[in-house]
Amino acid sequence: MRNHTVTTFIFLGLTDDAQIQSLLLIFLFLTYLLSITGNLTIISLTLIHPHLKTPMYFFLQNFSFLEILFTSACIPRYLYNLATGDKTITYSACATQAFFTDLFGVTEFFLLATMSYDRYMAICNPLHYATIMSTSVCRRFILCCWVAGLLIILPPFGLSQNLEFCDSNVIDSFLCDVSPFLKISCSDTWVIEQMVIGCAVLTFITTLLCVVLSYIFIIKTIMRFPSSQQRKKAFSTCSSHMIVVSITYGSCIFIYVKPSAKDSVAINKGVIVLTTSIAPLLNPFIYTLRNKQVKQAFQDSVKRMASLSKK
Repeated sequence: MRNHTVTTFIFLGLTDDAQIQSLLLIFLFLTYLLSITGNLTIISLTLIHPHLKTPMYFFLQNFSFLEILFTSACIPRYLYNLATGDKTITYSACATQAFFTDLFGVTEFFLLATMSYDRYMAICNPLHYATIMSTSVCRRFILCCWVAGLLIILPPFGLSQNLEFCDSNVIDSFLCDVSPFLKISCSDTWVIEQMVIGCAVLTFITTLLCVVLSYIFIIKTIMRFPSSQQRKKAFSTCSSHMIVVSITYGSCIFIYVKPSAKDSVAINKGVIVLTTSIAPLLNPFIYTLRNKQVKQAFQDSVKRMASLSKK
């Protein structure tokens, strides 16, 4: 982001009230700490326990890793701003945060679509599942998710490096995001805005289409199961993923379906807090509490640590 007059940006944050800022600092710090702990627990369990060495848990492991990266790109900087009162950020730091936040966020959508395809293969093609979803194939899927995320964000990010900021350096947000960032530029941002919308729609539609089609076939297959116990077991393997998908896509839809232009900034801030702090915190608990294998692995790990501490 090149400019000859403005050297730093200033965040307006979520509020100017000192008491609310103190509460936000405590709240966001605790949610961030719990989020990192929860996702690291998921990663550790999937690495340690042999019965979690399946494609589903391999993708879950990578999803938890992506959640750690995503929330770490957003929250620590705002915690620093709240703790010190320093609301400034340099061009390079702002560009770096915007790049990685967008990269991790877009990659997460592609990974969720991949996880839905994995569930489709497991339920609709169980006999060929192990062969098709081999370790090498799963790794390629992960690589494709990251490459797709990178290719989606590079064009608008590259164009944004030529923006100029003449009149204002105040960002009405608590992180470097596209919408408030383009609003303060004195350059013609029409092309970038259209590209951002196009890339967002492309990501949203393609990944959502994959998720919806996968679950249409999954539901059709499950409904043909003769036993209600089989149907219940099959649905339980998908329920956690469906909840996470609903939270992720629901929050994304909420950002763009606004009641009025006046309220859009405040609503966006609230939804961004949800996606950057609350969702990464909830996801490990959703997968843990609704998955018997993960719960069993967690209980086994706790028992093992307890027995070692006694010795």
